[in-house]
Amino acid sequence: MITKDQLIEMGKLGKPHGLKGEISFFFNSYAWDDVEADYLIVECDGLFVPFFLEEYRFKNDEEAFLKIKRIDNDTQASELGGCTVYLEKRQLPEDYVAQQAENGELDIDFYIGYNIQLSNGTNVGVIDGVDDSTVNELFCIVTPAGDEVLIPASDDYILEVDDNNKTIIMELPEGLLDLND
Repeated sequence: MITKDQLIEMGKLGKPHGLKGEISFFFNSYAWDDVEADYLIVECDGLFVPFFLEEYRFKNDEEAFLKIKRIDNDTQASELGGCTVYLEKRQLPEDYVAQQAENGELDIDFYIGYNIQLSNGTNVGVIDGVDDSTVNELFCIVTPAGDEVLIPASDDYILEVDDNNKTIIMELPEGLLDLND
């Protein structure tokens, strides 16, 4: 079973394009242009379902048209409209994370599933999502006790990122975690 921590968000499907099953795809990730994938993962009713691509073509820098295998008409394509599209992290090239981080282009959603630890060794919890509804992006953390806390996803607080162990070491301001109570 595919879980969200194995995925990186690419964008959303839009409306059908034409009558033969093509669908618009609004991508919000730099990875879309960097990775050649045979399939995409689409979130359908809370499940992550792989869909195989026949072909795609770019309309512009933010939109492409996808032809998905076994989606053969506009009615079938319209059922996927509004669904979120992902790639599995394992589909990314080995050096993708390092290159994107170096260029400042790594999507913050990549870190979903990473464990947050403080510099003193305290386990804060696992990143379950990212709140990017404001200028300051926040990690949505599920603590070992099952509570949800929000902490700034700021480079100012990140000391180290260990991609092999999926861990981020942070130094947070005194009392910040207490604000979530």
